[in-house]
Amino acid sequence: MTGPSLGGPVHRSGRLIVSLDVRHAEDALRIAGAVAPHAAGLQVGLGLLHGPGPGVVGAVARLAPVLVDASLHGIPSAVAAAARRLGEYGARWVTAHALGGVEMLEAAVRGLAEGAGGRRAGVLAITLLTSLDQAGLAAAGLGGSQGKVVSRLTRMAAAARAEGVVCPVSELGVAGDVAPGLLRVAPGIRAGGADRQDQRLVADAGEAVCRGADLVVVGRPVVDAEDPAGAAAELAAAVDGR
Repeated sequence: MTGPSLGGPVHRSGRLIVSLDVRHAEDALRIAGAVAPHAAGLQVGLGLLHGPGPGVVGAVARLAPVLVDASLHGIPSAVAAAARRLGEYGARWVTAHALGGVEMLEAAVRGLAEGAGGRRAGVLAITLLTSLDQAGLAAAGLGGSQGKVVSRLTRMAAAARAEGVVCPVSELGVAGDVAPGLLRVAPGIRAGGADRQDQRLVADAGEAVCRGADLVVVGRPVVDAEDPAGAAAELAAAVDGR
């Protein structure tokens, strides 16, 4: 698979990002085709990137803007190279860990812009994983409350000229107060009573919107549904107030 033509979609209105949480490219493209009319974008994560490969990004980008959840974290030169390549494949957004520091985030921003070649593209800085609760933060040696961690890392993201931040729904207000110009992306969305798997900081889509999410990432509730298109349409209506 190769990257998309530069005439592909670069922006849609709405908040819903559907995460293609499947193992195989064929399944990802089938679901992408069904849900794309209802979504502001589609997410390609580590499973697809390290399974079928980054060419999936180019194929999905023909259908909708793609958020590549690459979770980049490394020395700046390596991160810049990876972001550049993802931009060449057609990524609209690429995630990178804010814990890598301002220089690393700046490298990601620079690399992605170079790879995008004039298309609209931006880095989303991951502040706090939804699998890390307060006890997890302490065990990892990150001092302070969840809010303080998100506040510090959001400031770094703004300094590096990232387009936005990824943070738990509970901390969206903190991110908005610190850097109101940044896009706020909410992961860890689950319906009431749904299996949390390894995520601890979860919320439903409605709460995410109420707390200020600009983009709401939903995976299993859509891709595991009997009718993914119908599930996506219902969620889009809910988060966009249609």
